[in-house]
Amino acid sequence: MDKYQIIRSAEEQFAREVTLGVMIQRPLPAILYIIPGMFFIEYLRRGSAVRKYTKHFMFPRNLALLTAEAVSRGEDEHEIDARIEMDIRNWLTELGLYSPKLAEAQKKSVKLIRAHYMNLLAAEGDSIHDLIKAAYPTTEDYVAYLEKLNAAEKEINGAILGNLGEHPKLQEKLQLEVQQVEKRHQKIMDEIY
Repeated sequence: MDKYQIIRSAEEQFAREVTLGVMIQRPLPAILYIIPGMFFIEYLRRGSAVRKYTKHFMFPRNLALLTAEAVSRGEDEHEIDARIEMDIRNWLTELGLYSPKLAEAQKKSVKLIRAHYMNLLAAEGDSIHDLIKAAYPTTEDYVAYLEKLNAAEKEINGAILGNLGEHPKLQEKLQLEVQQVEKRHQKIMDEIY
């Protein structure tokens, strides 16, 4: 498997784990186990939610990976940045979430993730853990990247709350996602270092 596929597969798995972790934090109501067929309907609904979340989680990561590949081929960075801006604007508009603040936060995140992917692509290894270990030789190096990523995601969440309002359910959902992302990052660090 090539490095691009290793990275993409690892990120998709990460997204699924985060989604499932959030869902476990919000267990199914007991009534669903009693009413025939309701459990199955809820099971299908949650499966759809996992696919939807994975798709949205992966959009900036896929964009970062595509642009990392373009940079490595020597394409003009100004053209790449313009493509990032346009793709983010279209994506957020399609979701009904576009605002200049959110678009800028997403752009910063994509550039940060792209730099991370460039490090991974330059590293040697046959698995995501090998690539991370080679790109970030010490725990401190990897933690420094994760702290920047967490700050970028916090900025995105703040912009989302600014757009949609600070509804308690939305705040709870975003907080659960942050907790699951942190747990998954810690799991990765424990496995590698």
